[in-house]
Amino acid sequence: MSAIERNLYLLVFFVSIGFHFESVAQKTTIKVACIGDSVTAGYLLSDATKESYPSQLQILMGEQYEVRNFGHSGATLLKKGSTPYASTKECADAIAYKPDIAIIHLGLNDTDPRNWPNYNGEFDADYAWLLDALKKQNPAVKIYICRLTPIFNEHLRFKSGTRDWFWQIQSHITNIAKANQVHLIDLHEKLYHRPDLFPDALHPTKEGATILAKTVYENTTQNYGGLKLASVFTDNMVMQRNQPIKIYGTANGGDTIKITFKKQKEAAVTDKYGKWEVTFPSMIHGGPYEMDIQSERTQIVLRNILIGDVWFCSGQSNMAFQLQNSENGSAEVKKAIANSAIRLFNAKAIGETDERPWDSIILIKTNQLEYFSGSWSVTDAISVKDFSAIAYYFGKNIAHEQNVPVGLIQVAVGGSPIESWIDRYTLEHDDKVVDLLTNWRKSDFIMPWVRERANLNLKNATNVKQRHPYDPSYNFEAGVEGFTKFPIKGIIWYQGESNAHNVDLYEHLMPLLVQSWRKAWGTSLPFYYVQLSSIDRPTWPAFRAVQNRLQHKIPQSGMAISMDYGDSLNVHPIKKKEVADRLALLALRYTYGKSVIANGPSALKAVQKDESIIVSFAFAKQLTTADKKELIGFELVNDKGIHVQSKAVIVKNKVIINVPKGEKIRTVLYAWKPFTTANLVNEAGLPSSTFRLEVNTTTKIKRNSVQINASSNKVDLMTSKVMPVIKYN
Repeated sequence: MSAIERNLYLLVFFVSIGFHFESVAQKTTIKVACIGDSVTAGYLLSDATKESYPSQLQILMGEQYEVRNFGHSGATLLKKGSTPYASTKECADAIAYKPDIAIIHLGLNDTDPRNWPNYNGEFDADYAWLLDALKKQNPAVKIYICRLTPIFNEHLRFKSGTRDWFWQIQSHITNIAKANQVHLIDLHEKLYHRPDLFPDALHPTKEGATILAKTVYENTTQNYGGLKLASVFTDNMVMQRNQPIKIYGTANGGDTIKITFKKQKEAAVTDKYGKWEVTFPSMIHGGPYEMDIQSERTQIVLRNILIGDVWFCSGQSNMAFQLQNSENGSAEVKKAIANSAIRLFNAKAIGETDERPWDSIILIKTNQLEYFSGSWSVTDAISVKDFSAIAYYFGKNIAHEQNVPVGLIQVAVGGSPIESWIDRYTLEHDDKVVDLLTNWRKSDFIMPWVRERANLNLKNATNVKQRHPYDPSYNFEAGVEGFTKFPIKGIIWYQGESNAHNVDLYEHLMPLLVQSWRKAWGTSLPFYYVQLSSIDRPTWPAFRAVQNRLQHKIPQSGMAISMDYGDSLNVHPIKKKEVADRLALLALRYTYGKSVIANGPSALKAVQKDESIIVSFAFAKQLTTADKKELIGFELVNDKGIHVQSKAVIVKNKVIINVPKGEKIRTVLYAWKPFTTANLVNEAGLPSSTFRLEVNTTTKIKRNSVQINASSNKVDLMTSKVMPVIKYN
């Protein structure tokens, strides 16, 4: 063979080899089909070819993958729906593409009243048809179907059916994945707390599409960024005694996580969603201990851990009120002992809700639910000075009386309304308050002061749906929810100042809050709260009366009275220790079972006999006055609604009020001034609450598992919460 012939042969050989390599490379490219509706197609995005989630997924997956977008705006999964995906060119193209991986997100448009009410019985079968069509073209196809991205309350048909049909479809999708043995991706979880990313309540922005792409990437690759602990697990923490101890976090799918604690070893395998959880048996109080957490590539060691009682401390500014600013607080700060049995988790805000516009960094982080940050610390003069005075004094009292370590988690925001602390699902499904989620910065549901302050903080915001800690559900989503898997002993709460404009609404919202939190923690936690104090604001007497009633309506709750420590001009009274001590008494009596007097006199009934009205009380063997002076604070209301002043005197555990001649008295009021100096207390020096009683009301005893001894005035508030039913106006 000549040199020329040999060179030609080699050229042909290498060219053919090159073609072969190219063919092999083409065959090894993994084809990914993104099937769906307008969310997949990229509706509303400025450039769907670059910003839609499939386009962003391609960048994450890399050159080994070919990601194609088969989204069709308006498509329904239902074949008889308004725009059946099965009849679209995109569907035919997706099936013909013979993908190796298929990501399906369909169902949003099936919530239309033309679709779900008429054909919901066919949804599962129609979904199975699409899955089978993909499998027929490529039996090895790996299929992921997706829980739907959120539909928010501003949607035109939200209350008329979409809200309820949406959640029905979510349930169907979960069952379809199981029945057809395909994978399930949750595209709802990470976006449900991000209404700021949905300008029309249905379609995500570019940032929302980025979250979708990352979620799909993590699920398909099982790469969740390696071993991470939930943020509540840090050095110096307290874990709840006498309950199973749960340690949890995230890691790559299939990773084995091994944990050693107190010479015990447990292990777990990360699930397909990147989550893992290890449970140790319940343990008695003690410490300090170390905990070792390991995956194949990472080791984390936590030190100085205690086991004791953990209390969650929340509310607005009077809960956030710092120890150093309270009466005698500076002296208390100096007494703090390093490495004591009290540990503090102060979830500090990145931007205070004070009188100033926020900068762009605070605005962005607030939207991203990064408003709070913190870790466990030992109690010393540095950590305790800006910690909640109420929470610290409460915890100090419990630690001393029970002789156990106490962990205090503070998540509180000055000025925050109660709506901001209730989870979104609960608000969405309560028809009385669902509308407060819509355009809340202009809503009469929200106190004008609250709206004005939020608008000032958000002056520089460009997103009309910019989040804020006064935003309904925000503090639950950014603050509370991160702790709800962490076992705790109970909750203390001091809030209401930012809801005092609408007393009736608060009477509905507070039980909703307690229900929301107990559901989140999965147990009926004790819930102790502080009644608003005294100040010259007209609605406060009625508000205090509502708070008083609520402890009889909310099981396993109790109220600490603070009106005798109020300030006529300052919404932040500085006497915090005294109020915290009253909260501690409630916990000691009803959670820890100690024989202490925890309640002030509780009015039971008002009965007129001749020219006198007799008011009887529970929780009082001997009534007296706080200042040992004449009894003040009672007034009468006649049948014309006119307030009548009359003298009231104490006789053992009753109050006798003279009825002025010729008056027909309808109601007895006590401490019904915004700023009150009413002075009725029991033998333990605990005050009576503001109350309003109809005259001639009888006391009805509801007898279930708990008995009430009216003669000794003993009522167990913390078991099944059976209480005298008092008829109030």
